Amino acid sequence: MEHVKCECGHSIPHGTVLCESCGRIIGKSKEEISEKLLDMRYDGSARRSQTYKKSLIDKIWNFFSSVKVGVWIIALLLIASAIGTIFPQEMYIPTDVVPEEFYRDEYGFLGQLYYQLGFNKLYGSWWYFLLLAALGVSLVIASLDRFIPLYRALKKQGITRHESFMRRQRLFSETRVEETYDEQLDLIISNLKRKRYHVREENGHFLAEKNRFSRWGPYVNHVGLIIFLIGGMLRFIPGMYVDEILWIRDGETSVIPGTEGKYYLSSDKFIMETYQKDQEEEAFANTLSRVGDGNVVKNFQTNVTLYKRKGEIVHGAKPELNKVKNEQIRVNYPLKHDSYALYQTSYKLNEINKMIFNLVDKETEKSFGQVTVDLLEPKKKYDLGNGYKVEIATYFPNFYFNSEGVPDTKNRVPDNPAFVFNLISPETPKGEKSFVAIQQTLDPEEDNQLKMKFESVETKNLSALTVRKDHTLWFLGVGGAIFMIGVIQGLYWNHRRIWIRRDGDSVLIAGHTNKNWYGIRNEVNRILKETSIQKLTDQTSEKSKNE
Repeated sequence: MEHVKCECGHSIPHGTVLCESCGRIIGKSKEEISEKLLDMRYDGSARRSQTYKKSLIDKIWNFFSSVKVGVWIIALLLIASAIGTIFPQEMYIPTDVVPEEFYRDEYGFLGQLYYQLGFNKLYGSWWYFLLLAALGVSLVIASLDRFIPLYRALKKQGITRHESFMRRQRLFSETRVEETYDEQLDLIISNLKRKRYHVREENGHFLAEKNRFSRWGPYVNHVGLIIFLIGGMLRFIPGMYVDEILWIRDGETSVIPGTEGKYYLSSDKFIMETYQKDQEEEAFANTLSRVGDGNVVKNFQTNVTLYKRKGEIVHGAKPELNKVKNEQIRVNYPLKHDSYALYQTSYKLNEINKMIFNLVDKETEKSFGQVTVDLLEPKKKYDLGNGYKVEIATYFPNFYFNSEGVPDTKNRVPDNPAFVFNLISPETPKGEKSFVAIQQTLDPEEDNQLKMKFESVETKNLSALTVRKDHTLWFLGVGGAIFMIGVIQGLYWNHRRIWIRRDGDSVLIAGHTNKNWYGIRNEVNRILKETSIQKLTDQTSEKSKNE
C-alpha cells in the first residue's frame, strides 16, 4: 500500500483521513477544513474497500466487505431456512412412502411444487451450502477490512494531538491557564487513574484511556460466528457428522451407516413390553382402562451384538467380524462406542419376511413343488425338479400403480410385495407369465396351465435405530461461547479516551467514546468539578441549539 507523510513527519497508508500520530486531517488545507466534527470511525484509518477499487480482487473484496451485502445474505438465509420449515423435510416423512406422492397427497399443489423445487431436501442443497459459505466469506472480509486499520490506528495513536483534532471532537472544553494549573492537573490525573484510566504523558500532554478491549467485541462476535458456520459446514464432510436410520430385523447382521463398513450390528432379538391392567397398581390400572382395549407400550428394546470388521473391505466377499460387545438398546439408553451412538427410536412388528407359494395345476390343483421367496434377497430362479422351474421376472417389494398406471414400487421395504413369475414346465419350456400380489393373481394369458398358489408367510420384528456421530459439536459450542463473549465485551464496556493539551495560555480537553457519550461526559465532569477547568460540553448539542 502507498504511504504518505503528515506534516508531523509520520508515515501513514494512502487513504487515511487522520494522522495516526497527531490527528491532523490529511490532504486538506486549512481553508478546506470545515468546522464539522471529525468522523472518528476507525479513527480515520484507511480501509482497503474504500481505497482500492480497480482490480477484480478489489471489486470482490469491496462487494463482500459491504455491510449491506452481509445483511442481504443473512436475510436470504433466514428466508430459505423459513421455507424449509413450511413442510417437513424428506428425512422426517415416513420411510414407506414415495416422497413425490407424499407431498402431493398431503399438501396438494403447494406440496408438489415444494417437492419439484427441491425444498424437501433444502438444508442439504448446494445452494444453501453456498449461502452459508458466502456469509462466512462476508464475515471474514468485512472483519479484516475494519479490524486491521483500527488495530493499527489504536496501537500507534499519538499522545500529542493537533489543535484542530482537539477542537473537532464531540466533547471539548477550553480553559485559560491559571497559576495553579499544575496542581489541578495532578488532581485530574490522579482522579482519572482512580477511575481506572491508563494515563500516558508526552511533552506535557496527556492521553487517558480505558476499556480499549471493548472495541474488539464485534470482531470477537464475527470470529464466533465464523467458527459456528465452519461447524455447520463440516456436517457436509463425510465422517464428521452422521444422522442415519438403521432398520434391522431379528437375526439380521447389517453394516452400521456412516461407519464406512468398519462396524456391524446383529439384532439378536426385539422385545416389546406392554402394561397389563391386572398387573398394575389400582390407580394406574384405572388410567389404562380409559385408554381402551389397545395395549400401552411399557418398554421396547433391541438386544444387539456389535462387531468390528477385521481387515480391509473386499467387494463380493463376506466380511470377517470380531465381536466387540453385547448391548441392550432401550429408549434413552443408547449403545455408545467409538464416537458413535445408536438410539432406539421406533419399531415395526410382524413385517413379512418370506412368502411361501405352491406351483400347482390350475385345474387339478396338483402341486409340483413349493417355493419360499426371501423378500429381502429373492433368488432369480427356483428349480423344483422334473422340468418344473419358477423364475422371478420382476419383483415389486412395495407394489403400487404409479401416475402412468404402470406397476411400480414405492421403496425396497416389503410392505406390499408383488411378483411377475415365469412358470416353466415340460409342456411350456418358454414359460407362462403370472402376476401375483397379496390376495391377487393375474394371468395375462387365460390358457395358462400353471399358477402360483399362496400358502403362508413368515414374519419378523423390525427395529429402527438412529445412528449418530457428531464431531462438529465442539465447533458449534466454542463458536457460540466466543460469540457470547463478544456480545458481553461490546455491550457492557465502552472505549473512553481523554486528551489534555496545553496550548500557550490555554488548556484544551477533548473526549471520545464509541458509545454512551452521556456517561463519559458525566464521569469527566465530576472530576473537573473539583478544579477551575471548564467542564466538557457536547458540541453536537451546542450546534443544534445555535441552528
